[in-house]
Amino acid sequence: MSNRSRVTIREVAERVGVHPSTVSRVLNPVTRGRITPEVVDKVITVANELGYRPNQAARGLRTNRTSTIGVLIPDITNPLFPPIIRGIEDGLGANGYTAILGNTDNIVSREMDAVATMRARQVDGLILATARRDDPLIAEFLKDRLPVVLVNRTADADGVSSIVNDDVLGISLAVRHLKELGHRRIAHIAGPQTLSTGNARREGFLSVMGAKELLSEQKLVVETNAFSEDEGLRAAAQLISDGQEFTAIVAANDLLALGAYEAIADAGLSCPGDISVTGFNDMPFVDRLSPPLTTIRIPHYELGREAARRLIELIETPDSPARATTLRPELIVRGSTAEV
Repeated sequence: MSNRSRVTIREVAERVGVHPSTVSRVLNPVTRGRITPEVVDKVITVANELGYRPNQAARGLRTNRTSTIGVLIPDITNPLFPPIIRGIEDGLGANGYTAILGNTDNIVSREMDAVATMRARQVDGLILATARRDDPLIAEFLKDRLPVVLVNRTADADGVSSIVNDDVLGISLAVRHLKELGHRRIAHIAGPQTLSTGNARREGFLSVMGAKELLSEQKLVVETNAFSEDEGLRAAAQLISDGQEFTAIVAANDLLALGAYEAIADAGLSCPGDISVTGFNDMPFVDRLSPPLTTIRIPHYELGREAARRLIELIETPDSPARATTLRPELIVRGSTAEV
């Protein structure tokens, strides 16, 4: 086929014996379901035989779309995000879209630069794992009617779709597990309160512990500036050095829990012998730590896949209402928690 011009949809249609619009619908994963399976099989077979390749530039001119989606991630080195990205890419790819990935390192200026670059490339929509609770970019996207879906985070703004975990339920599962083991004085290493994940998990902790139990123990809740191992180390070291009595730590994510491991060891204590620890996310390899981490498992891949599906819905059907979807986490019990 290299010695002839590009095969056209019309040529495929003539060979199959259908209208070119039928071939166009078959070759578009979004509209393929409207055509009978028999015709779909014939069109795909002939298209492959003729070596048909879609002309994305021409399609973009016809539809005013580029079939590209901008995806912003706060920290690509965080093991939480690769499975989410894989879900996004699989969901987009199955529907003829391609992702452009941007890593912001949680720096606002980098986020703004990445968004500007993506919009200059005329992406059809955005999937954001970077949203803060008070995020001015969200209002901008809504004003410009740019399809956007938040993944793993929410914003305080109305009218934006999101795919998140049930953070309150997740933290509640961790606290209840510790209470069943006999723990009563439980500390919490909270994530940044500017992020929905940090705020919701802190509120979930306070709720399930009960106001009376925490009334005189406010020092057992330490907020961090980032979901990082260093911040987990700092917060856990503060809890230990303050001299407060506690037998367990509920960390707002697995990286904070790793930092708590280090602080416990630095203080000459053991986990779970002296202090039990729980995490959140069930990142890859936390089952290989010493001790293996008890944590809250979230459906990483499904988060990404559902975010892609929702964004395509907003692009293909612009009048679709914004919807928030909450996926259910589960408790994974390992060796970092024990009875007291």
